[in-house]
Amino acid sequence: MLLALLTSATTSDRLKPGKWINLFNGKDLKNWTVKIRDHAVNDNFANTFQVMDGNLRVSYDRYEKFNEQFGHLFYKKKFAYYLLSLEYRFIGNQIHDGPGWAYRNSGAMIHGQSAESMGLHQDFPISIEVQLLGGNGEDERHTANLCTPGTNVVLNGELFTNHCIDSKSKTYHGDQWVHVDILVLGDSIIKHIVEGDTVLVYEKPQIGDGVVSGYDPKEKTDGKLLKEGTISLQSESHPVEFRKVDLFDLAPYANNPQKLRKILASLSKRKISAK
Repeated sequence: MLLALLTSATTSDRLKPGKWINLFNGKDLKNWTVKIRDHAVNDNFANTFQVMDGNLRVSYDRYEKFNEQFGHLFYKKKFAYYLLSLEYRFIGNQIHDGPGWAYRNSGAMIHGQSAESMGLHQDFPISIEVQLLGGNGEDERHTANLCTPGTNVVLNGELFTNHCIDSKSKTYHGDQWVHVDILVLGDSIIKHIVEGDTVLVYEKPQIGDGVVSGYDPKEKTDGKLLKEGTISLQSESHPVEFRKVDLFDLAPYANNPQKLRKILASLSKRKISAK
């Protein structure tokens, strides 16, 4: 779906600037760090995050109760300017004591704090959440929404301080795979793109407000613009799979607007631009 300039990553171009990086290698969780609420860093409690049949799976097969043990799987390094490309689907049933709002609910956290800086009992990293939802078979249920654990953004020229806002995406029922792209340009523009359609745009991501608990106060400087951060995938009580987690590093072009526009213009089929 991407044009020739941004062809899929190969082993030879992995980790080179300005190239695709396969964050998930389809084999194991190498380069990822686990943080689950009430558990130490890299305690992958009950094998929550696992690889099965080439997919990264969030599973609760070994849980007796969920007990609000929200988890996140962090990639090892931070990024600032990039295009993140995901393919996900929901599978199976939600664990019995999962919160109602977490039914067919997961997310990709961007511009986040590190796993190591989270409190032992912290529920979510201070970050921007691209909320991933699945349909219930009946109702309209958008995906690639925006949620803001410990953060705010500027939306339509005004500071947005509510916790979540829906995108204008279609609803995706059942266990179908859904393709989501997230364009992140430092502390300026962020775009959510679902199956090629831009469904949400905002800017100036920054620390602020609440809807996050158990954090170290020194990690939450309200009003601080988020220029970079971690990327993590959620476990929120409903099984979910990711078969693709790729990133195109745009950092080499951050100070070259002309080159950046040229690269983003090559993504016109996904309706991505620098404006």
